[in-house]
Amino acid sequence: MDVIFWIATNIFGTPAILLGFIVLLGLLLQKKSTSQVISGTFKATIGFLIINAGAGVIVNSLSVFEPMWKEVFGLEASSLGQFMGQEVFNSKFGSAVTLSMFLGFLINVLLARFTRFKYIYLTGHMMFWTSTIFAGIAVHTAGGEASFWKLLVMLSVILGLYWTFQPAVTQPYMRKITGNNNIALGHTSASVALLGAWLGQLFGNKENDSEKLKVPKGLEFLRDPNVITALSMGTLFLIGAIILSFKDTPGATALIAQAGEQNFIIYAIIQSLTFAGGIAIVLMGVRMFIGELVPAFNGIATRLVPGAIPALDSPVVYPYAPNAVILGFLGAFAGAILWLVVLGGTVSYIFVPTMIVLFFHGATAGVFGNATGGVRGALLGGFITATVVAWGQFVMVRYLISSTVPDSAMWAADSDMFILGPIIRFLSQLFF
Repeated sequence: MDVIFWIATNIFGTPAILLGFIVLLGLLLQKKSTSQVISGTFKATIGFLIINAGAGVIVNSLSVFEPMWKEVFGLEASSLGQFMGQEVFNSKFGSAVTLSMFLGFLINVLLARFTRFKYIYLTGHMMFWTSTIFAGIAVHTAGGEASFWKLLVMLSVILGLYWTFQPAVTQPYMRKITGNNNIALGHTSASVALLGAWLGQLFGNKENDSEKLKVPKGLEFLRDPNVITALSMGTLFLIGAIILSFKDTPGATALIAQAGEQNFIIYAIIQSLTFAGGIAIVLMGVRMFIGELVPAFNGIATRLVPGAIPALDSPVVYPYAPNAVILGFLGAFAGAILWLVVLGGTVSYIFVPTMIVLFFHGATAGVFGNATGGVRGALLGGFITATVVAWGQFVMVRYLISSTVPDSAMWAADSDMFILGPIIRFLSQLFF
């Protein structure tokens, strides 16, 4: 058991190592040369770590953005009361979480091997957070104490099924987006991606494809995702900073003090450009590790799971519709501002519009929405993302996970977790 726990924690609990191990296995199964094995394994692992580095840059810049806009709207976060928090939760239930990841992945591989659902889920960081949030719901339902073995069995089965069938339900639209059946979506934005595609079909116009948008010569720079990201975030940071500069409140004073001797408006603009830089780093990392992962995956597909399809992180769809990526994010941001005000004014809940989720999930839903409904579908995909995340966060933090890890649910929980949360609670009530 000690060996299994070590493997679960250090291999399957570390996404970069997990992906490096998969690439290594794939290359060895293909009997590649020593040089190719070493190069492919290290490049895939480094590529994933580059993603983490970019994500860290994004998180740091948004640590200014979120409190700034809360202050703009005059909203104050209320206390969540007594809860474990991520550190205590990990110490008590971390072994069950990591081991369930290991067993859930094995179930995924077995289902891919022996059923027609040939999808193998390879988005390691999503595997970890999905396991954690689902475990948090189960433990909360069990009253803070849950049998290790019951928790392990329940989580392993749920995760194995989720990682197998989630890519399957989105694959018809993935084929439409990519034009082939080589890769699948393995990401917790699947629910909003489907909703975006359905709303695009109902209310959009497929002929008005976002990628056909004509940009005047003087505005051709808008076709660069890095530039449009910097502009959109720069505008939002700038507006918030200007408003805050005229507010005489303790919160505004504390935020402005973060700039030190630098003018706060200039400081905010730098943070927006830092956000854009973080996005560029993430996308570079994605291209790097996928460039090694997909060819190496052929080794596993042909030897262990004939006909297997890798289910990968959401940015794999971005290159197919870069304009839809931005439209999806803008739709998500507009929805987030709306629901921030509505939730604060109706149920007195301060929605934390985590821009990481809004960007990656809104962008994915935007690409799916564009595939069926063009520009309108992309915007609707982003808006429905904000709707699911805002109301899902309210329900989860208040009712599903308040005694365990509501702090993590505010920034680490994603669209599928909010959709599946009530189902996990119901199953936990039966199981415990």
